[in-house]
Amino acid sequence: MDAQITALFGLLFVAVATGTGATLWWLTDPQDAKRRLSEVTGTRRPAERFESVMGDAPSRAVRRARSFVPKSPQSMNRVQRMMAAAGYHGEWPAVLFVVAQLALPLAVFALGVYFFGRGTPMIFSGLAALAVYFVPTFWLGRKIEQRRTEIRNGLPDAIDLLIVCIEAGSGIDQSLARVGEELAIAYPPLAREFDIICAEMRAGKPRMEAFKNFAERTKVDDVRSLVAMLVQTDRFGTSLGQALRTHAETSRTKRRQRAEEKAAKLGVKLLFPLVFCLFPAFYLVVLGPSMVRIFRQLVWGTLGQ
Repeated sequence: MDAQITALFGLLFVAVATGTGATLWWLTDPQDAKRRLSEVTGTRRPAERFESVMGDAPSRAVRRARSFVPKSPQSMNRVQRMMAAAGYHGEWPAVLFVVAQLALPLAVFALGVYFFGRGTPMIFSGLAALAVYFVPTFWLGRKIEQRRTEIRNGLPDAIDLLIVCIEAGSGIDQSLARVGEELAIAYPPLAREFDIICAEMRAGKPRMEAFKNFAERTKVDDVRSLVAMLVQTDRFGTSLGQALRTHAETSRTKRRQRAEEKAAKLGVKLLFPLVFCLFPAFYLVVLGPSMVRIFRQLVWGTLGQ
C-alpha cells in the first residue's frame, strides 16, 4: 500500500513538473531569445533581421492552396491584412489561419462523435466545435492587440531617436532606417514597420503615402497623430525637430498615464485571487486550531468524552 501511494505521488510530481516545464517553454519562447542574442552579438547581419518585409508575389503553391480554401478573394485579403497587423506578413500565414479555422471545429466534432457516440451527444459535440471555431479569431485579436501595445509603448523612444538622427544632420529616410536598426531588439514590431516604410520609399512610393500606410497598418492613435503631424510639417515647411520633440513629450506623457492606469486597476484585479486562493488557506491556518479546540471543549465535553 505504501509503495502504491509513493508511486502515485511520483507520477503526480512528474506530471506537474512536465506541465510546468512545457508552460515555461511556451512563455519564454527560446527561439526569440536566440534571435535577440544573435542580434546583440552581431552574428546576424542587420539586413537579415526580418525576412520578406514587403512580401513577394504569391507562389504557385500558395495559389494552389488558396484555390482549395472556401473563401472569397475579398475575405482572404481581409484575413491577410489582419495577419499582417499581427506581424505575420506574406500569403502563407493567411492560408494557414483559414485552414486552422476550418479544420479545428471539424476535428473537435469528429473526436466528440468518436468518443461519445451519436444521438444526443452530437449536440454537445456541435456546440464544442462552434466554440472552437472562434478560438483562432480570438487568438488573432490578442496578437494584434499585443503588437499594437508594443508599437504604442515604443513610439516615444523611436521619436527620441529620430530627433537625435535628424538634428545630427541625417535625412528622414536615413533616420528611419537607423532607428529601425536600433529598435530591432527592444521593439521588433516597430522596427519592422520602419523597415516597411523604408522599403516602400525605396520602391518609389511618396514619403507621405508610406507614412499614411504605416498608420493604416497599425491603427494606433498615437501613430495616426504622428503621421498627421509629419504631413502638416512637410506641407507647411515647419521645423521637423521641434515638432517631433513636442510630439515625443506628449507620447511619453500618455505612456506614463497608461502605466498609472494599469497600476490603479491592479488592486481590483488582485481581489479575486486573494479571495479564492489566499484567504481560504489563511483562515484555515489561523482559525483551524481554534475551531478544533472549541469543538473538543463543547461537543466532546458535552458527550462526556
